[in-house]
Amino acid sequence: MKKTGVLLVNLGTPKSPKTKDVRSYLFQFLNDKRVIDLPWILRKILVNLIIVPFRAPKSAKIYKEVWTDKGSPIIYHTKSLTQKLQKTLGENYYVDYAMRYKDPSIKKTLEKLRQKKINQIIIVPLFPQFASATNGSVIEEVMKHIQKWWVIPEISFISQFYNEKLFLDAFAEKAKDYNIKDYDEIIFSFHGLPERHVDKVYENSLCRDNNCENGITELNKFCYKATCYETAKQIAKRLKIKKSEYIVAFQSRLDNKWLKPFSDEVIKKQAKKGSKKILCFSPSFVADCLETIIEIGDEYQEIFEEYGGEDVQLVESLNDSDTWVKCLKKMVVERTV
Repeated sequence: MKKTGVLLVNLGTPKSPKTKDVRSYLFQFLNDKRVIDLPWILRKILVNLIIVPFRAPKSAKIYKEVWTDKGSPIIYHTKSLTQKLQKTLGENYYVDYAMRYKDPSIKKTLEKLRQKKINQIIIVPLFPQFASATNGSVIEEVMKHIQKWWVIPEISFISQFYNEKLFLDAFAEKAKDYNIKDYDEIIFSFHGLPERHVDKVYENSLCRDNNCENGITELNKFCYKATCYETAKQIAKRLKIKKSEYIVAFQSRLDNKWLKPFSDEVIKKQAKKGSKKILCFSPSFVADCLETIIEIGDEYQEIFEEYGGEDVQLVESLNDSDTWVKCLKKMVVERTV
């Protein structure tokens, strides 16, 4: 078999939780035109003069809470996943990882693959549901660098994998650490997106016109909202959770024109209704990070307690679970030529 390169790409992280490193990370992240899809001059003013100067010191404090002796969780989980996938794929593959923002960079990691004279490269953005701001940004960045190579090997992208059986099985397995019957409410909390991002998927309609909460069609198969609802439905099906027994919500919003319902408001509403225990999945993340550990594990817990609730339990992400590794192996082998 010819040598195949596999590149796993996650979102990224500051070099350290120091404010200057967080500021540098946010500058790169938020200036991506696929993340904040405004005209160039408006994006520069908004990001460089308003968001980053005010957000960096606050974010630095939060990053300090998740930082460990091994560094940022998203780095060490992705590194461990890479090592396990390399072991299971064997010597005919070369597996590496990169971050879309900061280090290890896509550019440098691709150069390592180029120097190894790889015959094929399979790119895996580690975002289950397609969004232009994540998967699309990774694909564009990879193409920007590879197009400059004189010799371009076979290139394959895995643009989304929300419907992969083993991916769904892996999340269901994580939930088996908890007795679902002990919880008053089940929430599937996905990372939010501006509504205009999902509207751009459609040529002659808007997201709200396509019944995205109730199934996948040819029109909405790349709609982030539709694939989030389908992800929740399939995980719930594996756990025998009825549709009436769970809520799909969206976290990390920047304004009120993002996908609804908002996770923090759902948490508040459930507490006011008398719920005492909530089990919360976050299946748009395959590695635990600031958004799962702090936003759900700490911030939502505080909101829940403030309004009378007792416990918000996060179902840990896939990280480097064996079933998740099997899922990646299956996807890679299927695309190997």
